[in-house]
Amino acid sequence: MATRRPAPPAPFRCTECGWTTAKWAGRCGECQQWGTVVEVSEQTGITRQLSAVSPTASRAARPITEIDTADTPRRTSGVGEFDRVLGGGIVPGAAILLSGEPGVGKSTLLLEVAAQSARAGRRVLYASAEESTAQVRLRAERTGALHDELYLAAETDLATILGHVDDVAPELLIVDSVQTVSSAMSDGAAGQPSQVREVAATLIRVAKERGLPLILVGHVTKDGSIAGPRILEHLVDVVCQFEGDRQTSLRFVRALKNRFGPTDEVGCFDMTGDGIAEVPDPSTLFLGHGDPVPGTCVTIALEGRRALPVEVQALTIPTSAANPRRIVSGVDASRVAMVLAVLQKRMGDKVSEHDVYVSTVGGVRLVEPAADLAIAIAVAGAMRNKATPQQSAAVGELSLAGEIRPVTQAQQRRSEAARLGYRTLIDARSKSLSGALFDLKLRQQSPGEGTPDF
Repeated sequence: MATRRPAPPAPFRCTECGWTTAKWAGRCGECQQWGTVVEVSEQTGITRQLSAVSPTASRAARPITEIDTADTPRRTSGVGEFDRVLGGGIVPGAAILLSGEPGVGKSTLLLEVAAQSARAGRRVLYASAEESTAQVRLRAERTGALHDELYLAAETDLATILGHVDDVAPELLIVDSVQTVSSAMSDGAAGQPSQVREVAATLIRVAKERGLPLILVGHVTKDGSIAGPRILEHLVDVVCQFEGDRQTSLRFVRALKNRFGPTDEVGCFDMTGDGIAEVPDPSTLFLGHGDPVPGTCVTIALEGRRALPVEVQALTIPTSAANPRRIVSGVDASRVAMVLAVLQKRMGDKVSEHDVYVSTVGGVRLVEPAADLAIAIAVAGAMRNKATPQQSAAVGELSLAGEIRPVTQAQQRRSEAARLGYRTLIDARSKSLSGALFDLKLRQQSPGEGTPDF
């Protein structure tokens, strides 16, 4: 009886999900991602390069209680808001990925981090694969980021960058960006999944073995996700998102992944003509200036672990159109539609006969349900042409029954409101939207209704 030969291994594999195939395909048959199917031999090329970069002897396993962490103290980057997002500073050997849309200010922020680290006496190597050294020097002159301990290199070849690391011996390495660096150990052009994976893995391996902090700049696709293979986010220790509206100068840095700290911290920055500046207390950025007017209400929103006062504004205009307009900016359109339905059904407001415009001040975006009550109060004030009393704020999630539900971190929001001088905070203690509007004198008390319970 003839012996059946084992099937030969599939020569192509998806770098995202591991799907294998005998023939090359432009699109993975399992996860439906484009450009992720590569040769198996190409995937093993990263192992060859890593062993060539730094061959090390095997280390014996030890009990976790015997491992000393005294040699891995956090180092400040010199930018307090960036340190806040990282959990208190940069850990030696940590790999940090900073992503963001084009033009949002990633390079400007990292050049400031490099300059502040150099001023603290730590040598920094800034490898720019997108700009020449003269272009980076011009931006450094404009932002005041010149220092003798800040070294620049305009290189797109991985081996050359590693040679600069050996020559300069930096204490911080910044590569801008990982999608524009290529390695001779992998086929294809820079930016392809195999190239991005190999370049990132090699740099991270070098950073871990030398205790060298590494910051990588990552491009994003048109849907906002980080470009390249998903394994890039698994390889790094920290993933930060740099975001902001191009129409405003405010920028936020959020930690989407952090092996050394919390992921609910947010750093605030102000992009100016002279560079980027920290905003340690952004409490007044999202408030209107002047006396209260009908259609405004302040809520205490959470950005990470920060409690920030944000003013919600509403405008209502009578209309005879069959489909009134609902224009929103900075808030969730579906939640605004729900709030308007509650106002019409529970409070009797004829919002279906009005065009409604809802917006936030300062370009901040509110996505949490805690802003429901402020939206309802702002719209109710605009409908009744009555202004919310001064030094009043509202925090609460609104149910379809007109009840006010408690929100997370309620005590922190109350403390922040008291610190900023808000003497009245309307929240779940008012029980219902009807009681909240009565407390703010935006609604008369019905006969026999009684005083809301606090």
